[in-house]
Amino acid sequence: MMQATELHAYYEKSHILQGMSFMVDDGEVVCLLGRNGVGKSTTLKSMMGLVKLASGSVVFNGKDISNLATHSIARLGFGYVPEERRIFPTISVKENLLMGMKDAPPSVGVMNGNRWTLERVYQFLPRLRERAAQRAGTLSGGEQQMLCTGRALMGNPSLLLVDEPTEGLAPAIVTQVEEILSAAHRDGTAILLVDQTMGLALSLGSRFYVMSKGRIVFAGGAVDLMVDKEVRKRYLEL
Repeated sequence: MMQATELHAYYEKSHILQGMSFMVDDGEVVCLLGRNGVGKSTTLKSMMGLVKLASGSVVFNGKDISNLATHSIARLGFGYVPEERRIFPTISVKENLLMGMKDAPPSVGVMNGNRWTLERVYQFLPRLRERAAQRAGTLSGGEQQMLCTGRALMGNPSLLLVDEPTEGLAPAIVTQVEEILSAAHRDGTAILLVDQTMGLALSLGSRFYVMSKGRIVFAGGAVDLMVDKEVRKRYLEL
């Protein structure tokens, strides 16, 4: 589905991505782990065209999408839940969700009949139904995270990029976010999940990459990661 090869990206003179290579297969959940500041968020932003790649390539379903415009990448079947959330604060919760709808190639879930609609999002995130007419900017941080996740799914993506979806959230909200991501995965949506901790990652992920200083330093399954105490100690544990 998606292959990233030798990605290099800079913020002015700072070399953030230094040869990132990884892949996501159809329908799998891949987790990108690492401490703050190693380039995880930049990786997702470079895939979405929000950060320009200096070199390297991102190929999605056989098409090179490197440095395409963000809206063009989204229409190919990408969904994106940014760490900053980036809701539209002056319009309602319902209007924010409707803004997520887009014309895109059908995802596996859509072809199986499990299309994401307002009603389906509300089923998993009932607080958004309660707040449907409320201005989005007045929501709590956790409610905004719910909204951002639901809005991304309203586009029925084939590949969903999710950046730190549970950071700082109450346990009850974490559970709801995990449930809706699990439902998307069951539908066949591939997910690339960025996380600083291993809780949500271990519950959802099938393959794991660990980053340090803009590079991949580990790749493997959950068992491989749990067995490799040195990797966890050196690159993940605080």
